[in-house]
Formats: sequence, C-alpha cells, structure tokens
Amino acid sequence: MSGQSSSTSTATNIMLAIYEKKTSSVDLYRPLRNYISMFYSEHEAQNLEDDLQTVKQYRSDLERQPDPSPTSRRDLLQKYFKALCLIETRFPISPDNDHINTVTFVWYDAFKQKLKASQQNIHLEKAAVLFNLGAVYSQIGLSFDRATMEGRRQAIHAFIAAAGAFAYLRDNAATKASMGTSTTVDLSVECVGMLERLMLAQAQECVFENTIAKGSTPGVCAKISRQVGLYYEEALGALNVTPLKDHFDKGWIAHVQLKAALFYAEACYRYSLELHEKEEIAEEIARLKSGASALAELEANINRNLDRAVKENDRVYLMRVPSPSSLPPLPAFSMVKIMPMNEVLDASREKLFASLVPDSSAKVLSRYTEMVDDIIRTQAEKLQQGSELARVRLKEMDLPDSILSLEGNTTLPTDLKEDVEAVQISGGPAGLEAELQQLMDLRRVNQELLVQTEELLQKEATEDAQFRSQFGTRWTRPQSSTLTKNLQDRLNRFAANLKQAADSDARIERSVRDHSALMSILDRRPIESALPTLARPIMSLDANEDAIVGALKQSLRQLETLGAQRAGLEDMLKEMKRKDDVLPKLMTSTGSYEDLFRKEIAKYDPICEDIAQNIVAQEQLLLQIQAQNEEFYAVFNLEDYKASREKCYKQIQAAIAKYREIKENINEGLKFYVTLQDAITNVKQQCSDFAMTRNIQCREMVEDVQRQMAGLSFQDRKNTGSYSYPAVNQPHQTQRSSSQPPSDPQNVPHPRPQTPYYQPPEQSTIPGYAHPPPPYTTPQQPPPYHIPPAPGAPYPPPQVQQPPTSHEYGQPAYPGWRGPYYNAHGQQPGSFARPPYTIPAPFVQRDIGFATKTVCFVLVHMGEKATNAWTSE
Repeated sequence: MSGQSSSTSTATNIMLAIYEKKTSSVDLYRPLRNYISMFYSEHEAQNLEDDLQTVKQYRSDLERQPDPSPTSRRDLLQKYFKALCLIETRFPISPDNDHINTVTFVWYDAFKQKLKASQQNIHLEKAAVLFNLGAVYSQIGLSFDRATMEGRRQAIHAFIAAAGAFAYLRDNAATKASMGTSTTVDLSVECVGMLERLMLAQAQECVFENTIAKGSTPGVCAKISRQVGLYYEEALGALNVTPLKDHFDKGWIAHVQLKAALFYAEACYRYSLELHEKEEIAEEIARLKSGASALAELEANINRNLDRAVKENDRVYLMRVPSPSSLPPLPAFSMVKIMPMNEVLDASREKLFASLVPDSSAKVLSRYTEMVDDIIRTQAEKLQQGSELARVRLKEMDLPDSILSLEGNTTLPTDLKEDVEAVQISGGPAGLEAELQQLMDLRRVNQELLVQTEELLQKEATEDAQFRSQFGTRWTRPQSSTLTKNLQDRLNRFAANLKQAADSDARIERSVRDHSALMSILDRRPIESALPTLARPIMSLDANEDAIVGALKQSLRQLETLGAQRAGLEDMLKEMKRKDDVLPKLMTSTGSYEDLFRKEIAKYDPICEDIAQNIVAQEQLLLQIQAQNEEFYAVFNLEDYKASREKCYKQIQAAIAKYREIKENINEGLKFYVTLQDAITNVKQQCSDFAMTRNIQCREMVEDVQRQMAGLSFQDRKNTGSYSYPAVNQPHQTQRSSSQPPSDPQNVPHPRPQTPYYQPPEQSTIPGYAHPPPPYTTPQQPPPYHIPPAPGAPYPPPQVQQPPTSHEYGQPAYPGWRGPYYNAHGQQPGSFARPPYTIPAPFVQRDIGFATKTVCFVLVHMGEKATNAWTSE
C-alpha cells in the first residue's frame, strides 16, 4: 500500500495505491514448443517460432521489469494476459501425463509477501496478471496531480480502470485461482471485491473535489459526498470480516474508516446548508448532530452552525427537533462506475497461435455455425413467405394493375407479354407475306431444276432413238427408257411432291388471309395499346373518386416500402452471418461455451425482432388495402373492365397460337424445298453423268458400225489389237490377234449381233443403268404425298421411307430431311440445307477424276466397254 496527498490538502486527501505481486521465473518456451511438435508437427512448431518467442519475452519482461513506469507495465500486462487467454484454449497445462506438466507458476501475496501460491495451471497466472493490472492502474491514478482539474479527471479515469480490472478478476479468474491447494488471500473474491469498492471510492472522491472546485450547490455536493462515504463503508465492511480482517494492516482499516466517517459528516454538513436555505431548521439541526457524532474533527464548524440553528429555532421557528436515529438516509449520487475491461482484454483479435485449432474447438464451432444457419434459414423463410403472401393477395385484388389501367398504364401478364415480344421479334404477322413469297420462289427453283433434269433425259432418249432408226439392228445397245426407268420414277415422284407442296402452300396462303384480322393485333406497338382502359364513372354522387384512389395508392406505396425493408433485412442477415467469425472468441473463451453462444446469438435478436414487426405491419396493411380496394371496385365498376380485359387477353393468345401454327408450317415448307432442291440437284447430276456416258458409247458404236458397213470384218479388228465387248455377265477379256493368215473376203462372216454396250457385272455396287436386276432397284415406297392431309393440317403426315443400301439412282428422293412437312427422311448428322436460291450448274462433276479417267480409258482402249470406266472409278 502506498499513500499520497496533494500539497494543499490535509490528511483527509490521502489516497491509496496497491503494489504489484511478485513472481518467480518460469520457462514457457520449451514446454509449449514440445507440445506443438508432439501433437501437431515439427513444421508447425517452426512456423510458430515467432509466437513462442513473443510469449517468452512477455514472461521475461514481467519478471525483470526492464521499464518500471506504470504505463509500460500496464501495456505489458494487457498483452501478456491476452497471450495467456490464447494459450489456455490450445495448450492444456496441468499435472496430467498427456498435458504440459512441467510448468509451475509461483506468485507471492501482495500484502503479506512471505506468503506464496504455486499451481500447475494457467488460472493462477491469469489471476495474478489481472491483479497486477489493477494495481498498476491504481498507481497511475495516484501519480496525477489532483490539485488541478485535468489531474483529477485523469485520476478518475485511472481509478475506475483499476476498479474494472479488479471486477474482471473477481468475475472471471478469482474463483478458479482459489480452487487450487496453494492460494493467497489477495486473489480471493472477497479481497478483489474490496479493492474494487476502494478504487470506486477514490474515483468518486476525485469527482467530489471537482464539484467543490466548480462551486456546485450544497445539495449536489451532499449527494456526491454521501456516495463517496458509501463506497468507503462497503470497503470497510469487507475489511472487518474474514478473511480480510486479519490479513491487512491496521492502517488500512483506520484509513478506510476515517474516510467513511469524513464523507458522511461532509454530506451531513453540505445537506444542512441546503436545508437552511429551505428553512427546514429542525432537520438541519438533526443532520448537524448526526454529522458531529460521526466525526469529531468537524466538530468546530458543526457546533458553530448548530448553535446558530438552535437560536433561530428557539426565537423564530419553534419546531420540534427529531432524533438523529429517525432521520431518513442522506441522498447519494454516484458519478463513477467501473470501466468494463472486456474490450481492453479481448484477445479475439490477436494473431498468436492462430493456426492451432484443437478438434474440440472445431466441433464446438460447427455447432455454433448450425445455430446461426438455423436462425438465418428461419428468418429468410419468414421474409419470403411475407413477400409471397403480399404478391398473392395483391393478385387476388387485381392490384396494382387496376390502378395502372386507370392511369392508362395497362400491362400484360409477364408470360403473355414475352410471347408477344417473341412474335414481334420474329417479324410478326406482317412478315408472313415475305416468307410466303420465299416459299413460292423456292418452289419455282425446284420446278425449274426438275424441268432441266427431265430435258437432259429427253435429249439423250431422242438421240438414241434417231441412231436406232438410222442403223436398225446394228444399233444393239439398250434403249434409254430401259436404263432411265428408275430415274424417271424418281423425277415423277418429285413432280408429285411439288404438286402436293403447292397445295400445302395454297392452304397456308388461305390461312394467312383468313386470319389476318385476328393476327393484326400482334402488330400493335406497344401491345398494351390494344388493351382496354379503366374509365372513371360518368356520374358520381359525392365526387370522392380521387380520394379513394389516393388512399389506395398511399397504402400500396407503404406496402412497397415494407417489401424493400424486408429485402434490406435479408441482406443484413446474410452480411452479419458473413462477418460472424466466432472462432477467435471461442479460442479465448474461458467460460461455458453455452454462455458464449447465447451472447453471440443474441446479436441476431434485433434483426429478428424487426422481421417480426415487418410481417405484422404488412398483415395489418393488407387488411386496410383490401377494404380500400372493395370501395374502389364498387365505384369504378371493375367487373365490366375485367371482363373486357380477359376477352382481349384471349384474343391475343388465339392470335399467337395461330401465328405460331402458320409460322411452323412455313418453316416446314422452307426446309422441305431446300432439301428437295438438294435431292433434285443430285438426280440431275446423275442424269448428266448418264447422258455423258451414253454420248461416249454412242460415238464408239457409230464408229464401229461405220467400219462394219465399210467392209471391215470383226476378225480384222481383232488382228489390229482392238477389243471385243464382253457378253452379258461374262468377265472382260482381251483378245489379241493371232498369226493366222487372212481369210478371203468371201469367207468373211457376217457381223454377229453386238453385245449390249452398257452391262454392269453381277453383284456390282457401282451405280449403273442396266437391268435386270440393277443394284439400285431397292424396294421403293409409294410417293410420300399419296396420303391426304388431315383436316386443318396444311401438310401431309410423315411417312417412313427405307434408306438405300448404296448410293445410286434408286436412293430416296429426300436425303437428309426429317419432319412432318413433306414426309422425308431425317437430317443426317453434319448435313446442312443448301441456300434456298442456289441453282446448280447444268453439270457439276461430283468426281473430278471421272471425265478424265473416262477419256483416257477410251483413248488407250478404244474398244473396251464404257462400263469399265465405272469399274475403274
């Protein structure tokens, strides 16, 4: 204990400060590092080397006091206590074998330094550090000059901080530190409680000195002085009972007792001055007697005032003086309170050993996270339910659509508006004419291609008929009609398809004309202009329509505000959860986890309460809106408006359905014509190849027949190295001329009938024209348009067509097409429709080597049949 008084004070100005507890040295570095290496890893111990050195330095400075100034000691004690909180939750220090059992803390009593306590747990260390922190704060308070206003203010702050440190020790560490076998009285709950009251008394005394210096009224001074006395009386009461009455020096008890009596007498004196001003002389006399009996030192002043008061009462007031024991307690007013040390000693922001998280702490953290998630989920569901309830109720009341319609701001339902926008983006009904024109253009292109292909075959057949008529029986190659039967069949089917497609196109055109009036509503921009509007009543008795509408609008705005508030509350919940990091507090908590969780969860209570109030306010507001809407409904005759609006909605829906139907049919037609164009182009190419091959054969046969007619024998041709044409189904052989002598002209045989020029070998997969049976004569389905269309459908139903076994003239008419429009095959992967207006050239060589190979073959082997050119391909 130390005392000090100001230079202008009497002995009554003396205040007390507490000395720090002493300790013995202890090594924390090695045991903590060994524990990390054993239970975590050596790598982790190396990473935490700086933290271990920091703790070691804190403990060393605590023992040696390199800087004895109170402020430096205060800072050191605060840092070390936070480090101890972090160590407590990560390093179990106890005599147990699997704990850190090589550390023993030793601390000496602050008031009887021969007594000491030694324990193998961190509770004694933490309690001693907190005690020293309170002692250092008391020393800081005593170091200020209380003769000045600023000095007294700083002293007040230091004393209430000391009171806060002792209170924190009493509530959090004193009980645990006293549970060991070796303890000291200075760390008992009774002692630190007494020291807390003593520090508050000295802080309140500094306030009283300031009050006197400022010249406050006697009544205020009396209340503050009385509270000083009460604090001292509480401290004196603790010093007079076990275990403190035999532990402190008599000077402690005398000092505190003197202070208690002094400030009680001071309070009586100040209060008597106020009573005198109020002319309450009798109570004034009683108060002065009470103060005189409490402290003889003030007897002179008190007796002087007492004599004056008695004389005035005897001469003027003649009041009965009550006994001092019957007086009520003097009023008191505390101007100080302990400083909360939770913020000052909060270790949750410290980074020491942050990477060490025991499994038990992780499990506890998971439980807290589940509690928070449950709160967030429950409150979010309430918010969503509130928003959904408002939306459904407003929809039932047709709000705010009816209000908007009254103002001319009609709106379509969202799904219907999206459908209309999709129609308008695709061109709308006005764009159907252009698409119909495109259909007609494509049909014309296909018809022209078909005519060109038929002309190719017709030209070749005409030439063949001319030579057959000219040479008669010498013209032995097959007739064109025999070889082109399959091609003609396909062209006929194409023609039938085009005819049926023209009928489908006509039905589409009629549908567009018939429903143009219905679909014209879809061309309205904006589409809302086609909707009916809500009109004001023509006649009104009280002309209160504006008031009704205004009240309903105001309620709707309030409802919108509540909705925005819910959105903000939900964002606040999510943000609070995102920032809710309880692990540092969990790792520094020394009490019950349940208490910590209740404290942390409590911070969500204000938002939960706001959510509940929002839901209740919305329900009340919805009832009010319902009543206002009923009145609005009756005044503005909404029944007729709703009926006309629903009729308009149905008209728009019907127009969309019809537009989509026509659009789909047009798209099917476009796809069909593009695919059919590819098919006709393919057949045209085959016809062109066929005509070219037949032309080559024609020239060869003309030359052959002309030689025969000129008298050249077949044998002569053989002798000159020419080739004979193989018979049907015979392998091709080369007959070289022999060395036989020439026969005489009379023995020259007549030419035998010429074998057909174009006969493919059996089982050939190469395209050919001969028959029977040609490789391309796969079973063909009937024309795809022989089934009449169903009523209301502009195009025939789909049919299944067998795919060809090889690429030849008998292949299906519509390769790569699938769909119900014209009953064609499915689109092959990787195939794409040709541009709709691409008209191929009359001759497109599919194989660039075909003509070259054919010409070379004829030049080298003039007599070989042209079919071998196909084989060589």
